[in-house]
Order: sequence, then structure tokens, then C-alpha cells
Amino acid sequence: MEKIPFLGQTLTRWRVGQSTFLALPEKGARLMNWNLTLGDGSVRDIIYWPENADLADIAKVRGGNPVLFPFNGRCFDRGEIFFWRAADGVKRAIPIHGIARQGDFKVTRLDDRGFVAQFLPGDAARAAYPFDYEFSVTYRFEPFGLSCEFALANLGREPLPWSAGHHFYFTLPWSEGTVRGDYTIRIPAAKRLRQDPTGALVAGPMLQPEESLANPALVDTYHTALRSNEVVFGEKGRPGDVVVRLGPEKVPPPEATIVTWTLADDSPYYCVEPWMGPANAAEHKVGLHFVAPGETQKFTVGVKVK
Repeated sequence: MEKIPFLGQTLTRWRVGQSTFLALPEKGARLMNWNLTLGDGSVRDIIYWPENADLADIAKVRGGNPVLFPFNGRCFDRGEIFFWRAADGVKRAIPIHGIARQGDFKVTRLDDRGFVAQFLPGDAARAAYPFDYEFSVTYRFEPFGLSCEFALANLGREPLPWSAGHHFYFTLPWSEGTVRGDYTIRIPAAKRLRQDPTGALVAGPMLQPEESLANPALVDTYHTALRSNEVVFGEKGRPGDVVVRLGPEKVPPPEATIVTWTLADDSPYYCVEPWMGPANAAEHKVGLHFVAPGETQKFTVGVKVK
């Protein structure tokens, strides 16, 4: 583990076996990059990070793993985007993907295998999510993988609503001379959904258990009713698949969701995102969880290369 000054920030770098991880825990608890040194000495980027990233506006950087809390995606209140309504009936503004990815964190533990960071909500975050809570992010790094745990502790007297998730930007394609159509993804979903312009959930596309990552129907699709907690994608006929694991149980809760997304056909990344539930959970209640007063809930995901 070492500290690296970069563009006015201090990054932390870990080397664990053949893997190198780069993070800025104090800003959005952001894992920035993960690369793997292969047997021939070459380096493969697993988690993508753009070279021209503006760390002063890290929420807008398309790379790493943004933390989505307390809600994923776009919230709506009665058809109006970027608002939500809690049990008290008050309509509150909330940005896309919530309040943590652009927020400040305090590092509470830092060691040779990862870190723990606690969210420090500012005025805007407290206005958007006005509860008494403690939200922390824990990363543990391994030679060929990582795990990340969200923990939400309710310090108040009313139930805490949440439906959090991850926005992993995976480097793709990763082999020289290949294109997105050379890669496939296996998602064991029995149901697929999308979000309509009012925030409601509607039927998604009909997809096969294994699809080409060049299929445009995958973009902005919510894969739910998962028969297994593992999603696998990689280059056809070659080793080095990426496995994304949603939760500790072999079969996750029925409302747990995998999101597939990319910006454009030629983007150098593809996002495979494990979420607690679909976007706008606070309104339609699908995948919405509540933490009772005095209790703590956790959401854990893992990623490995095999």
C-alpha cells in the first residue's frame, strides 16, 4: 500500500498478488482502477479509469465504481424526475444515483488489503435524505478479485428506506484486436424490466441466457428474478472471464437486480451493475429495503477474474 499525489489529490494504491488497485476513499469512496499483471508480463485493466478524469468533479467521471446510495438510478415523484417522497409525505430533490458518489468520506481503517470509509453527508445530502444514520463502505482486495460491503446503520427512531448499488465500469474490449461482439455475458434472470419516462417499471426485452455484449437490447435493462447470484462475461473461447457476485446467497432475493449499460457502441467500457432493486424503488417499492431503528443492514458484492 502506498500514497500517490495526483492532480491535487492523494490516491492510495494497493498491490495484492498480481492485482493492483487504485482508489480515492475520501471522495465518494471511489475505487478508480483495478489492473491485473498476466503471466507474460502484460497488464490487463479490469476496472476502467479515463486518463483525462477530473477528480474535482468525480461524480461525473465515467470510470471506476461509483457508490450508489441511498437509491439507484433516477428517482421520480409522481412522474417528476430527480425527486422522491418519504413516509412523511415531503417531496425532496435527489440527484441521479443518490448522494454518496459525489460526497466526502472519512477513512476509518486502512491496511494492506483495503479500506473502510464512512460517509460524511453535507447540507445537500442531509436535505435529500434527512435521517440519522451511518453509512460505510468496506473494500477488501484479493490477488484475483475484490469484495465491497455497504453497511447502513439506523441511529434514529424511524425506519430507513434504501435501495443501493454499484456502477462498475469494466474495461471492454480487453484483448488487442477484439471488438465488443467478441464478448458474451451470461445473466441467469427470469425477468427483465426497464424504466419508462415517468419512472414506472415496464417489461424489458426478451433475451437469451447468454447474449453478445454487442446486443443493443442489453443497454439500460434491469435483470431480475435471478436464479443465481453470479453473472459471468468474457471473451468467447478464451480464459479470463469476469464474475460479478450479488450477495452471499446462491440465489439472491427476487427483487435483486443486475443492470447492463454502456454509453455508446465504441465506449471503452461496459457496466455490469449489482443493485438491491430496480431504479425508483422509493416510489414503486420493488427492491426497497427498510432498516429498523437500532439495526444495521449490509449489502455485499464481489468481483473476480477466473
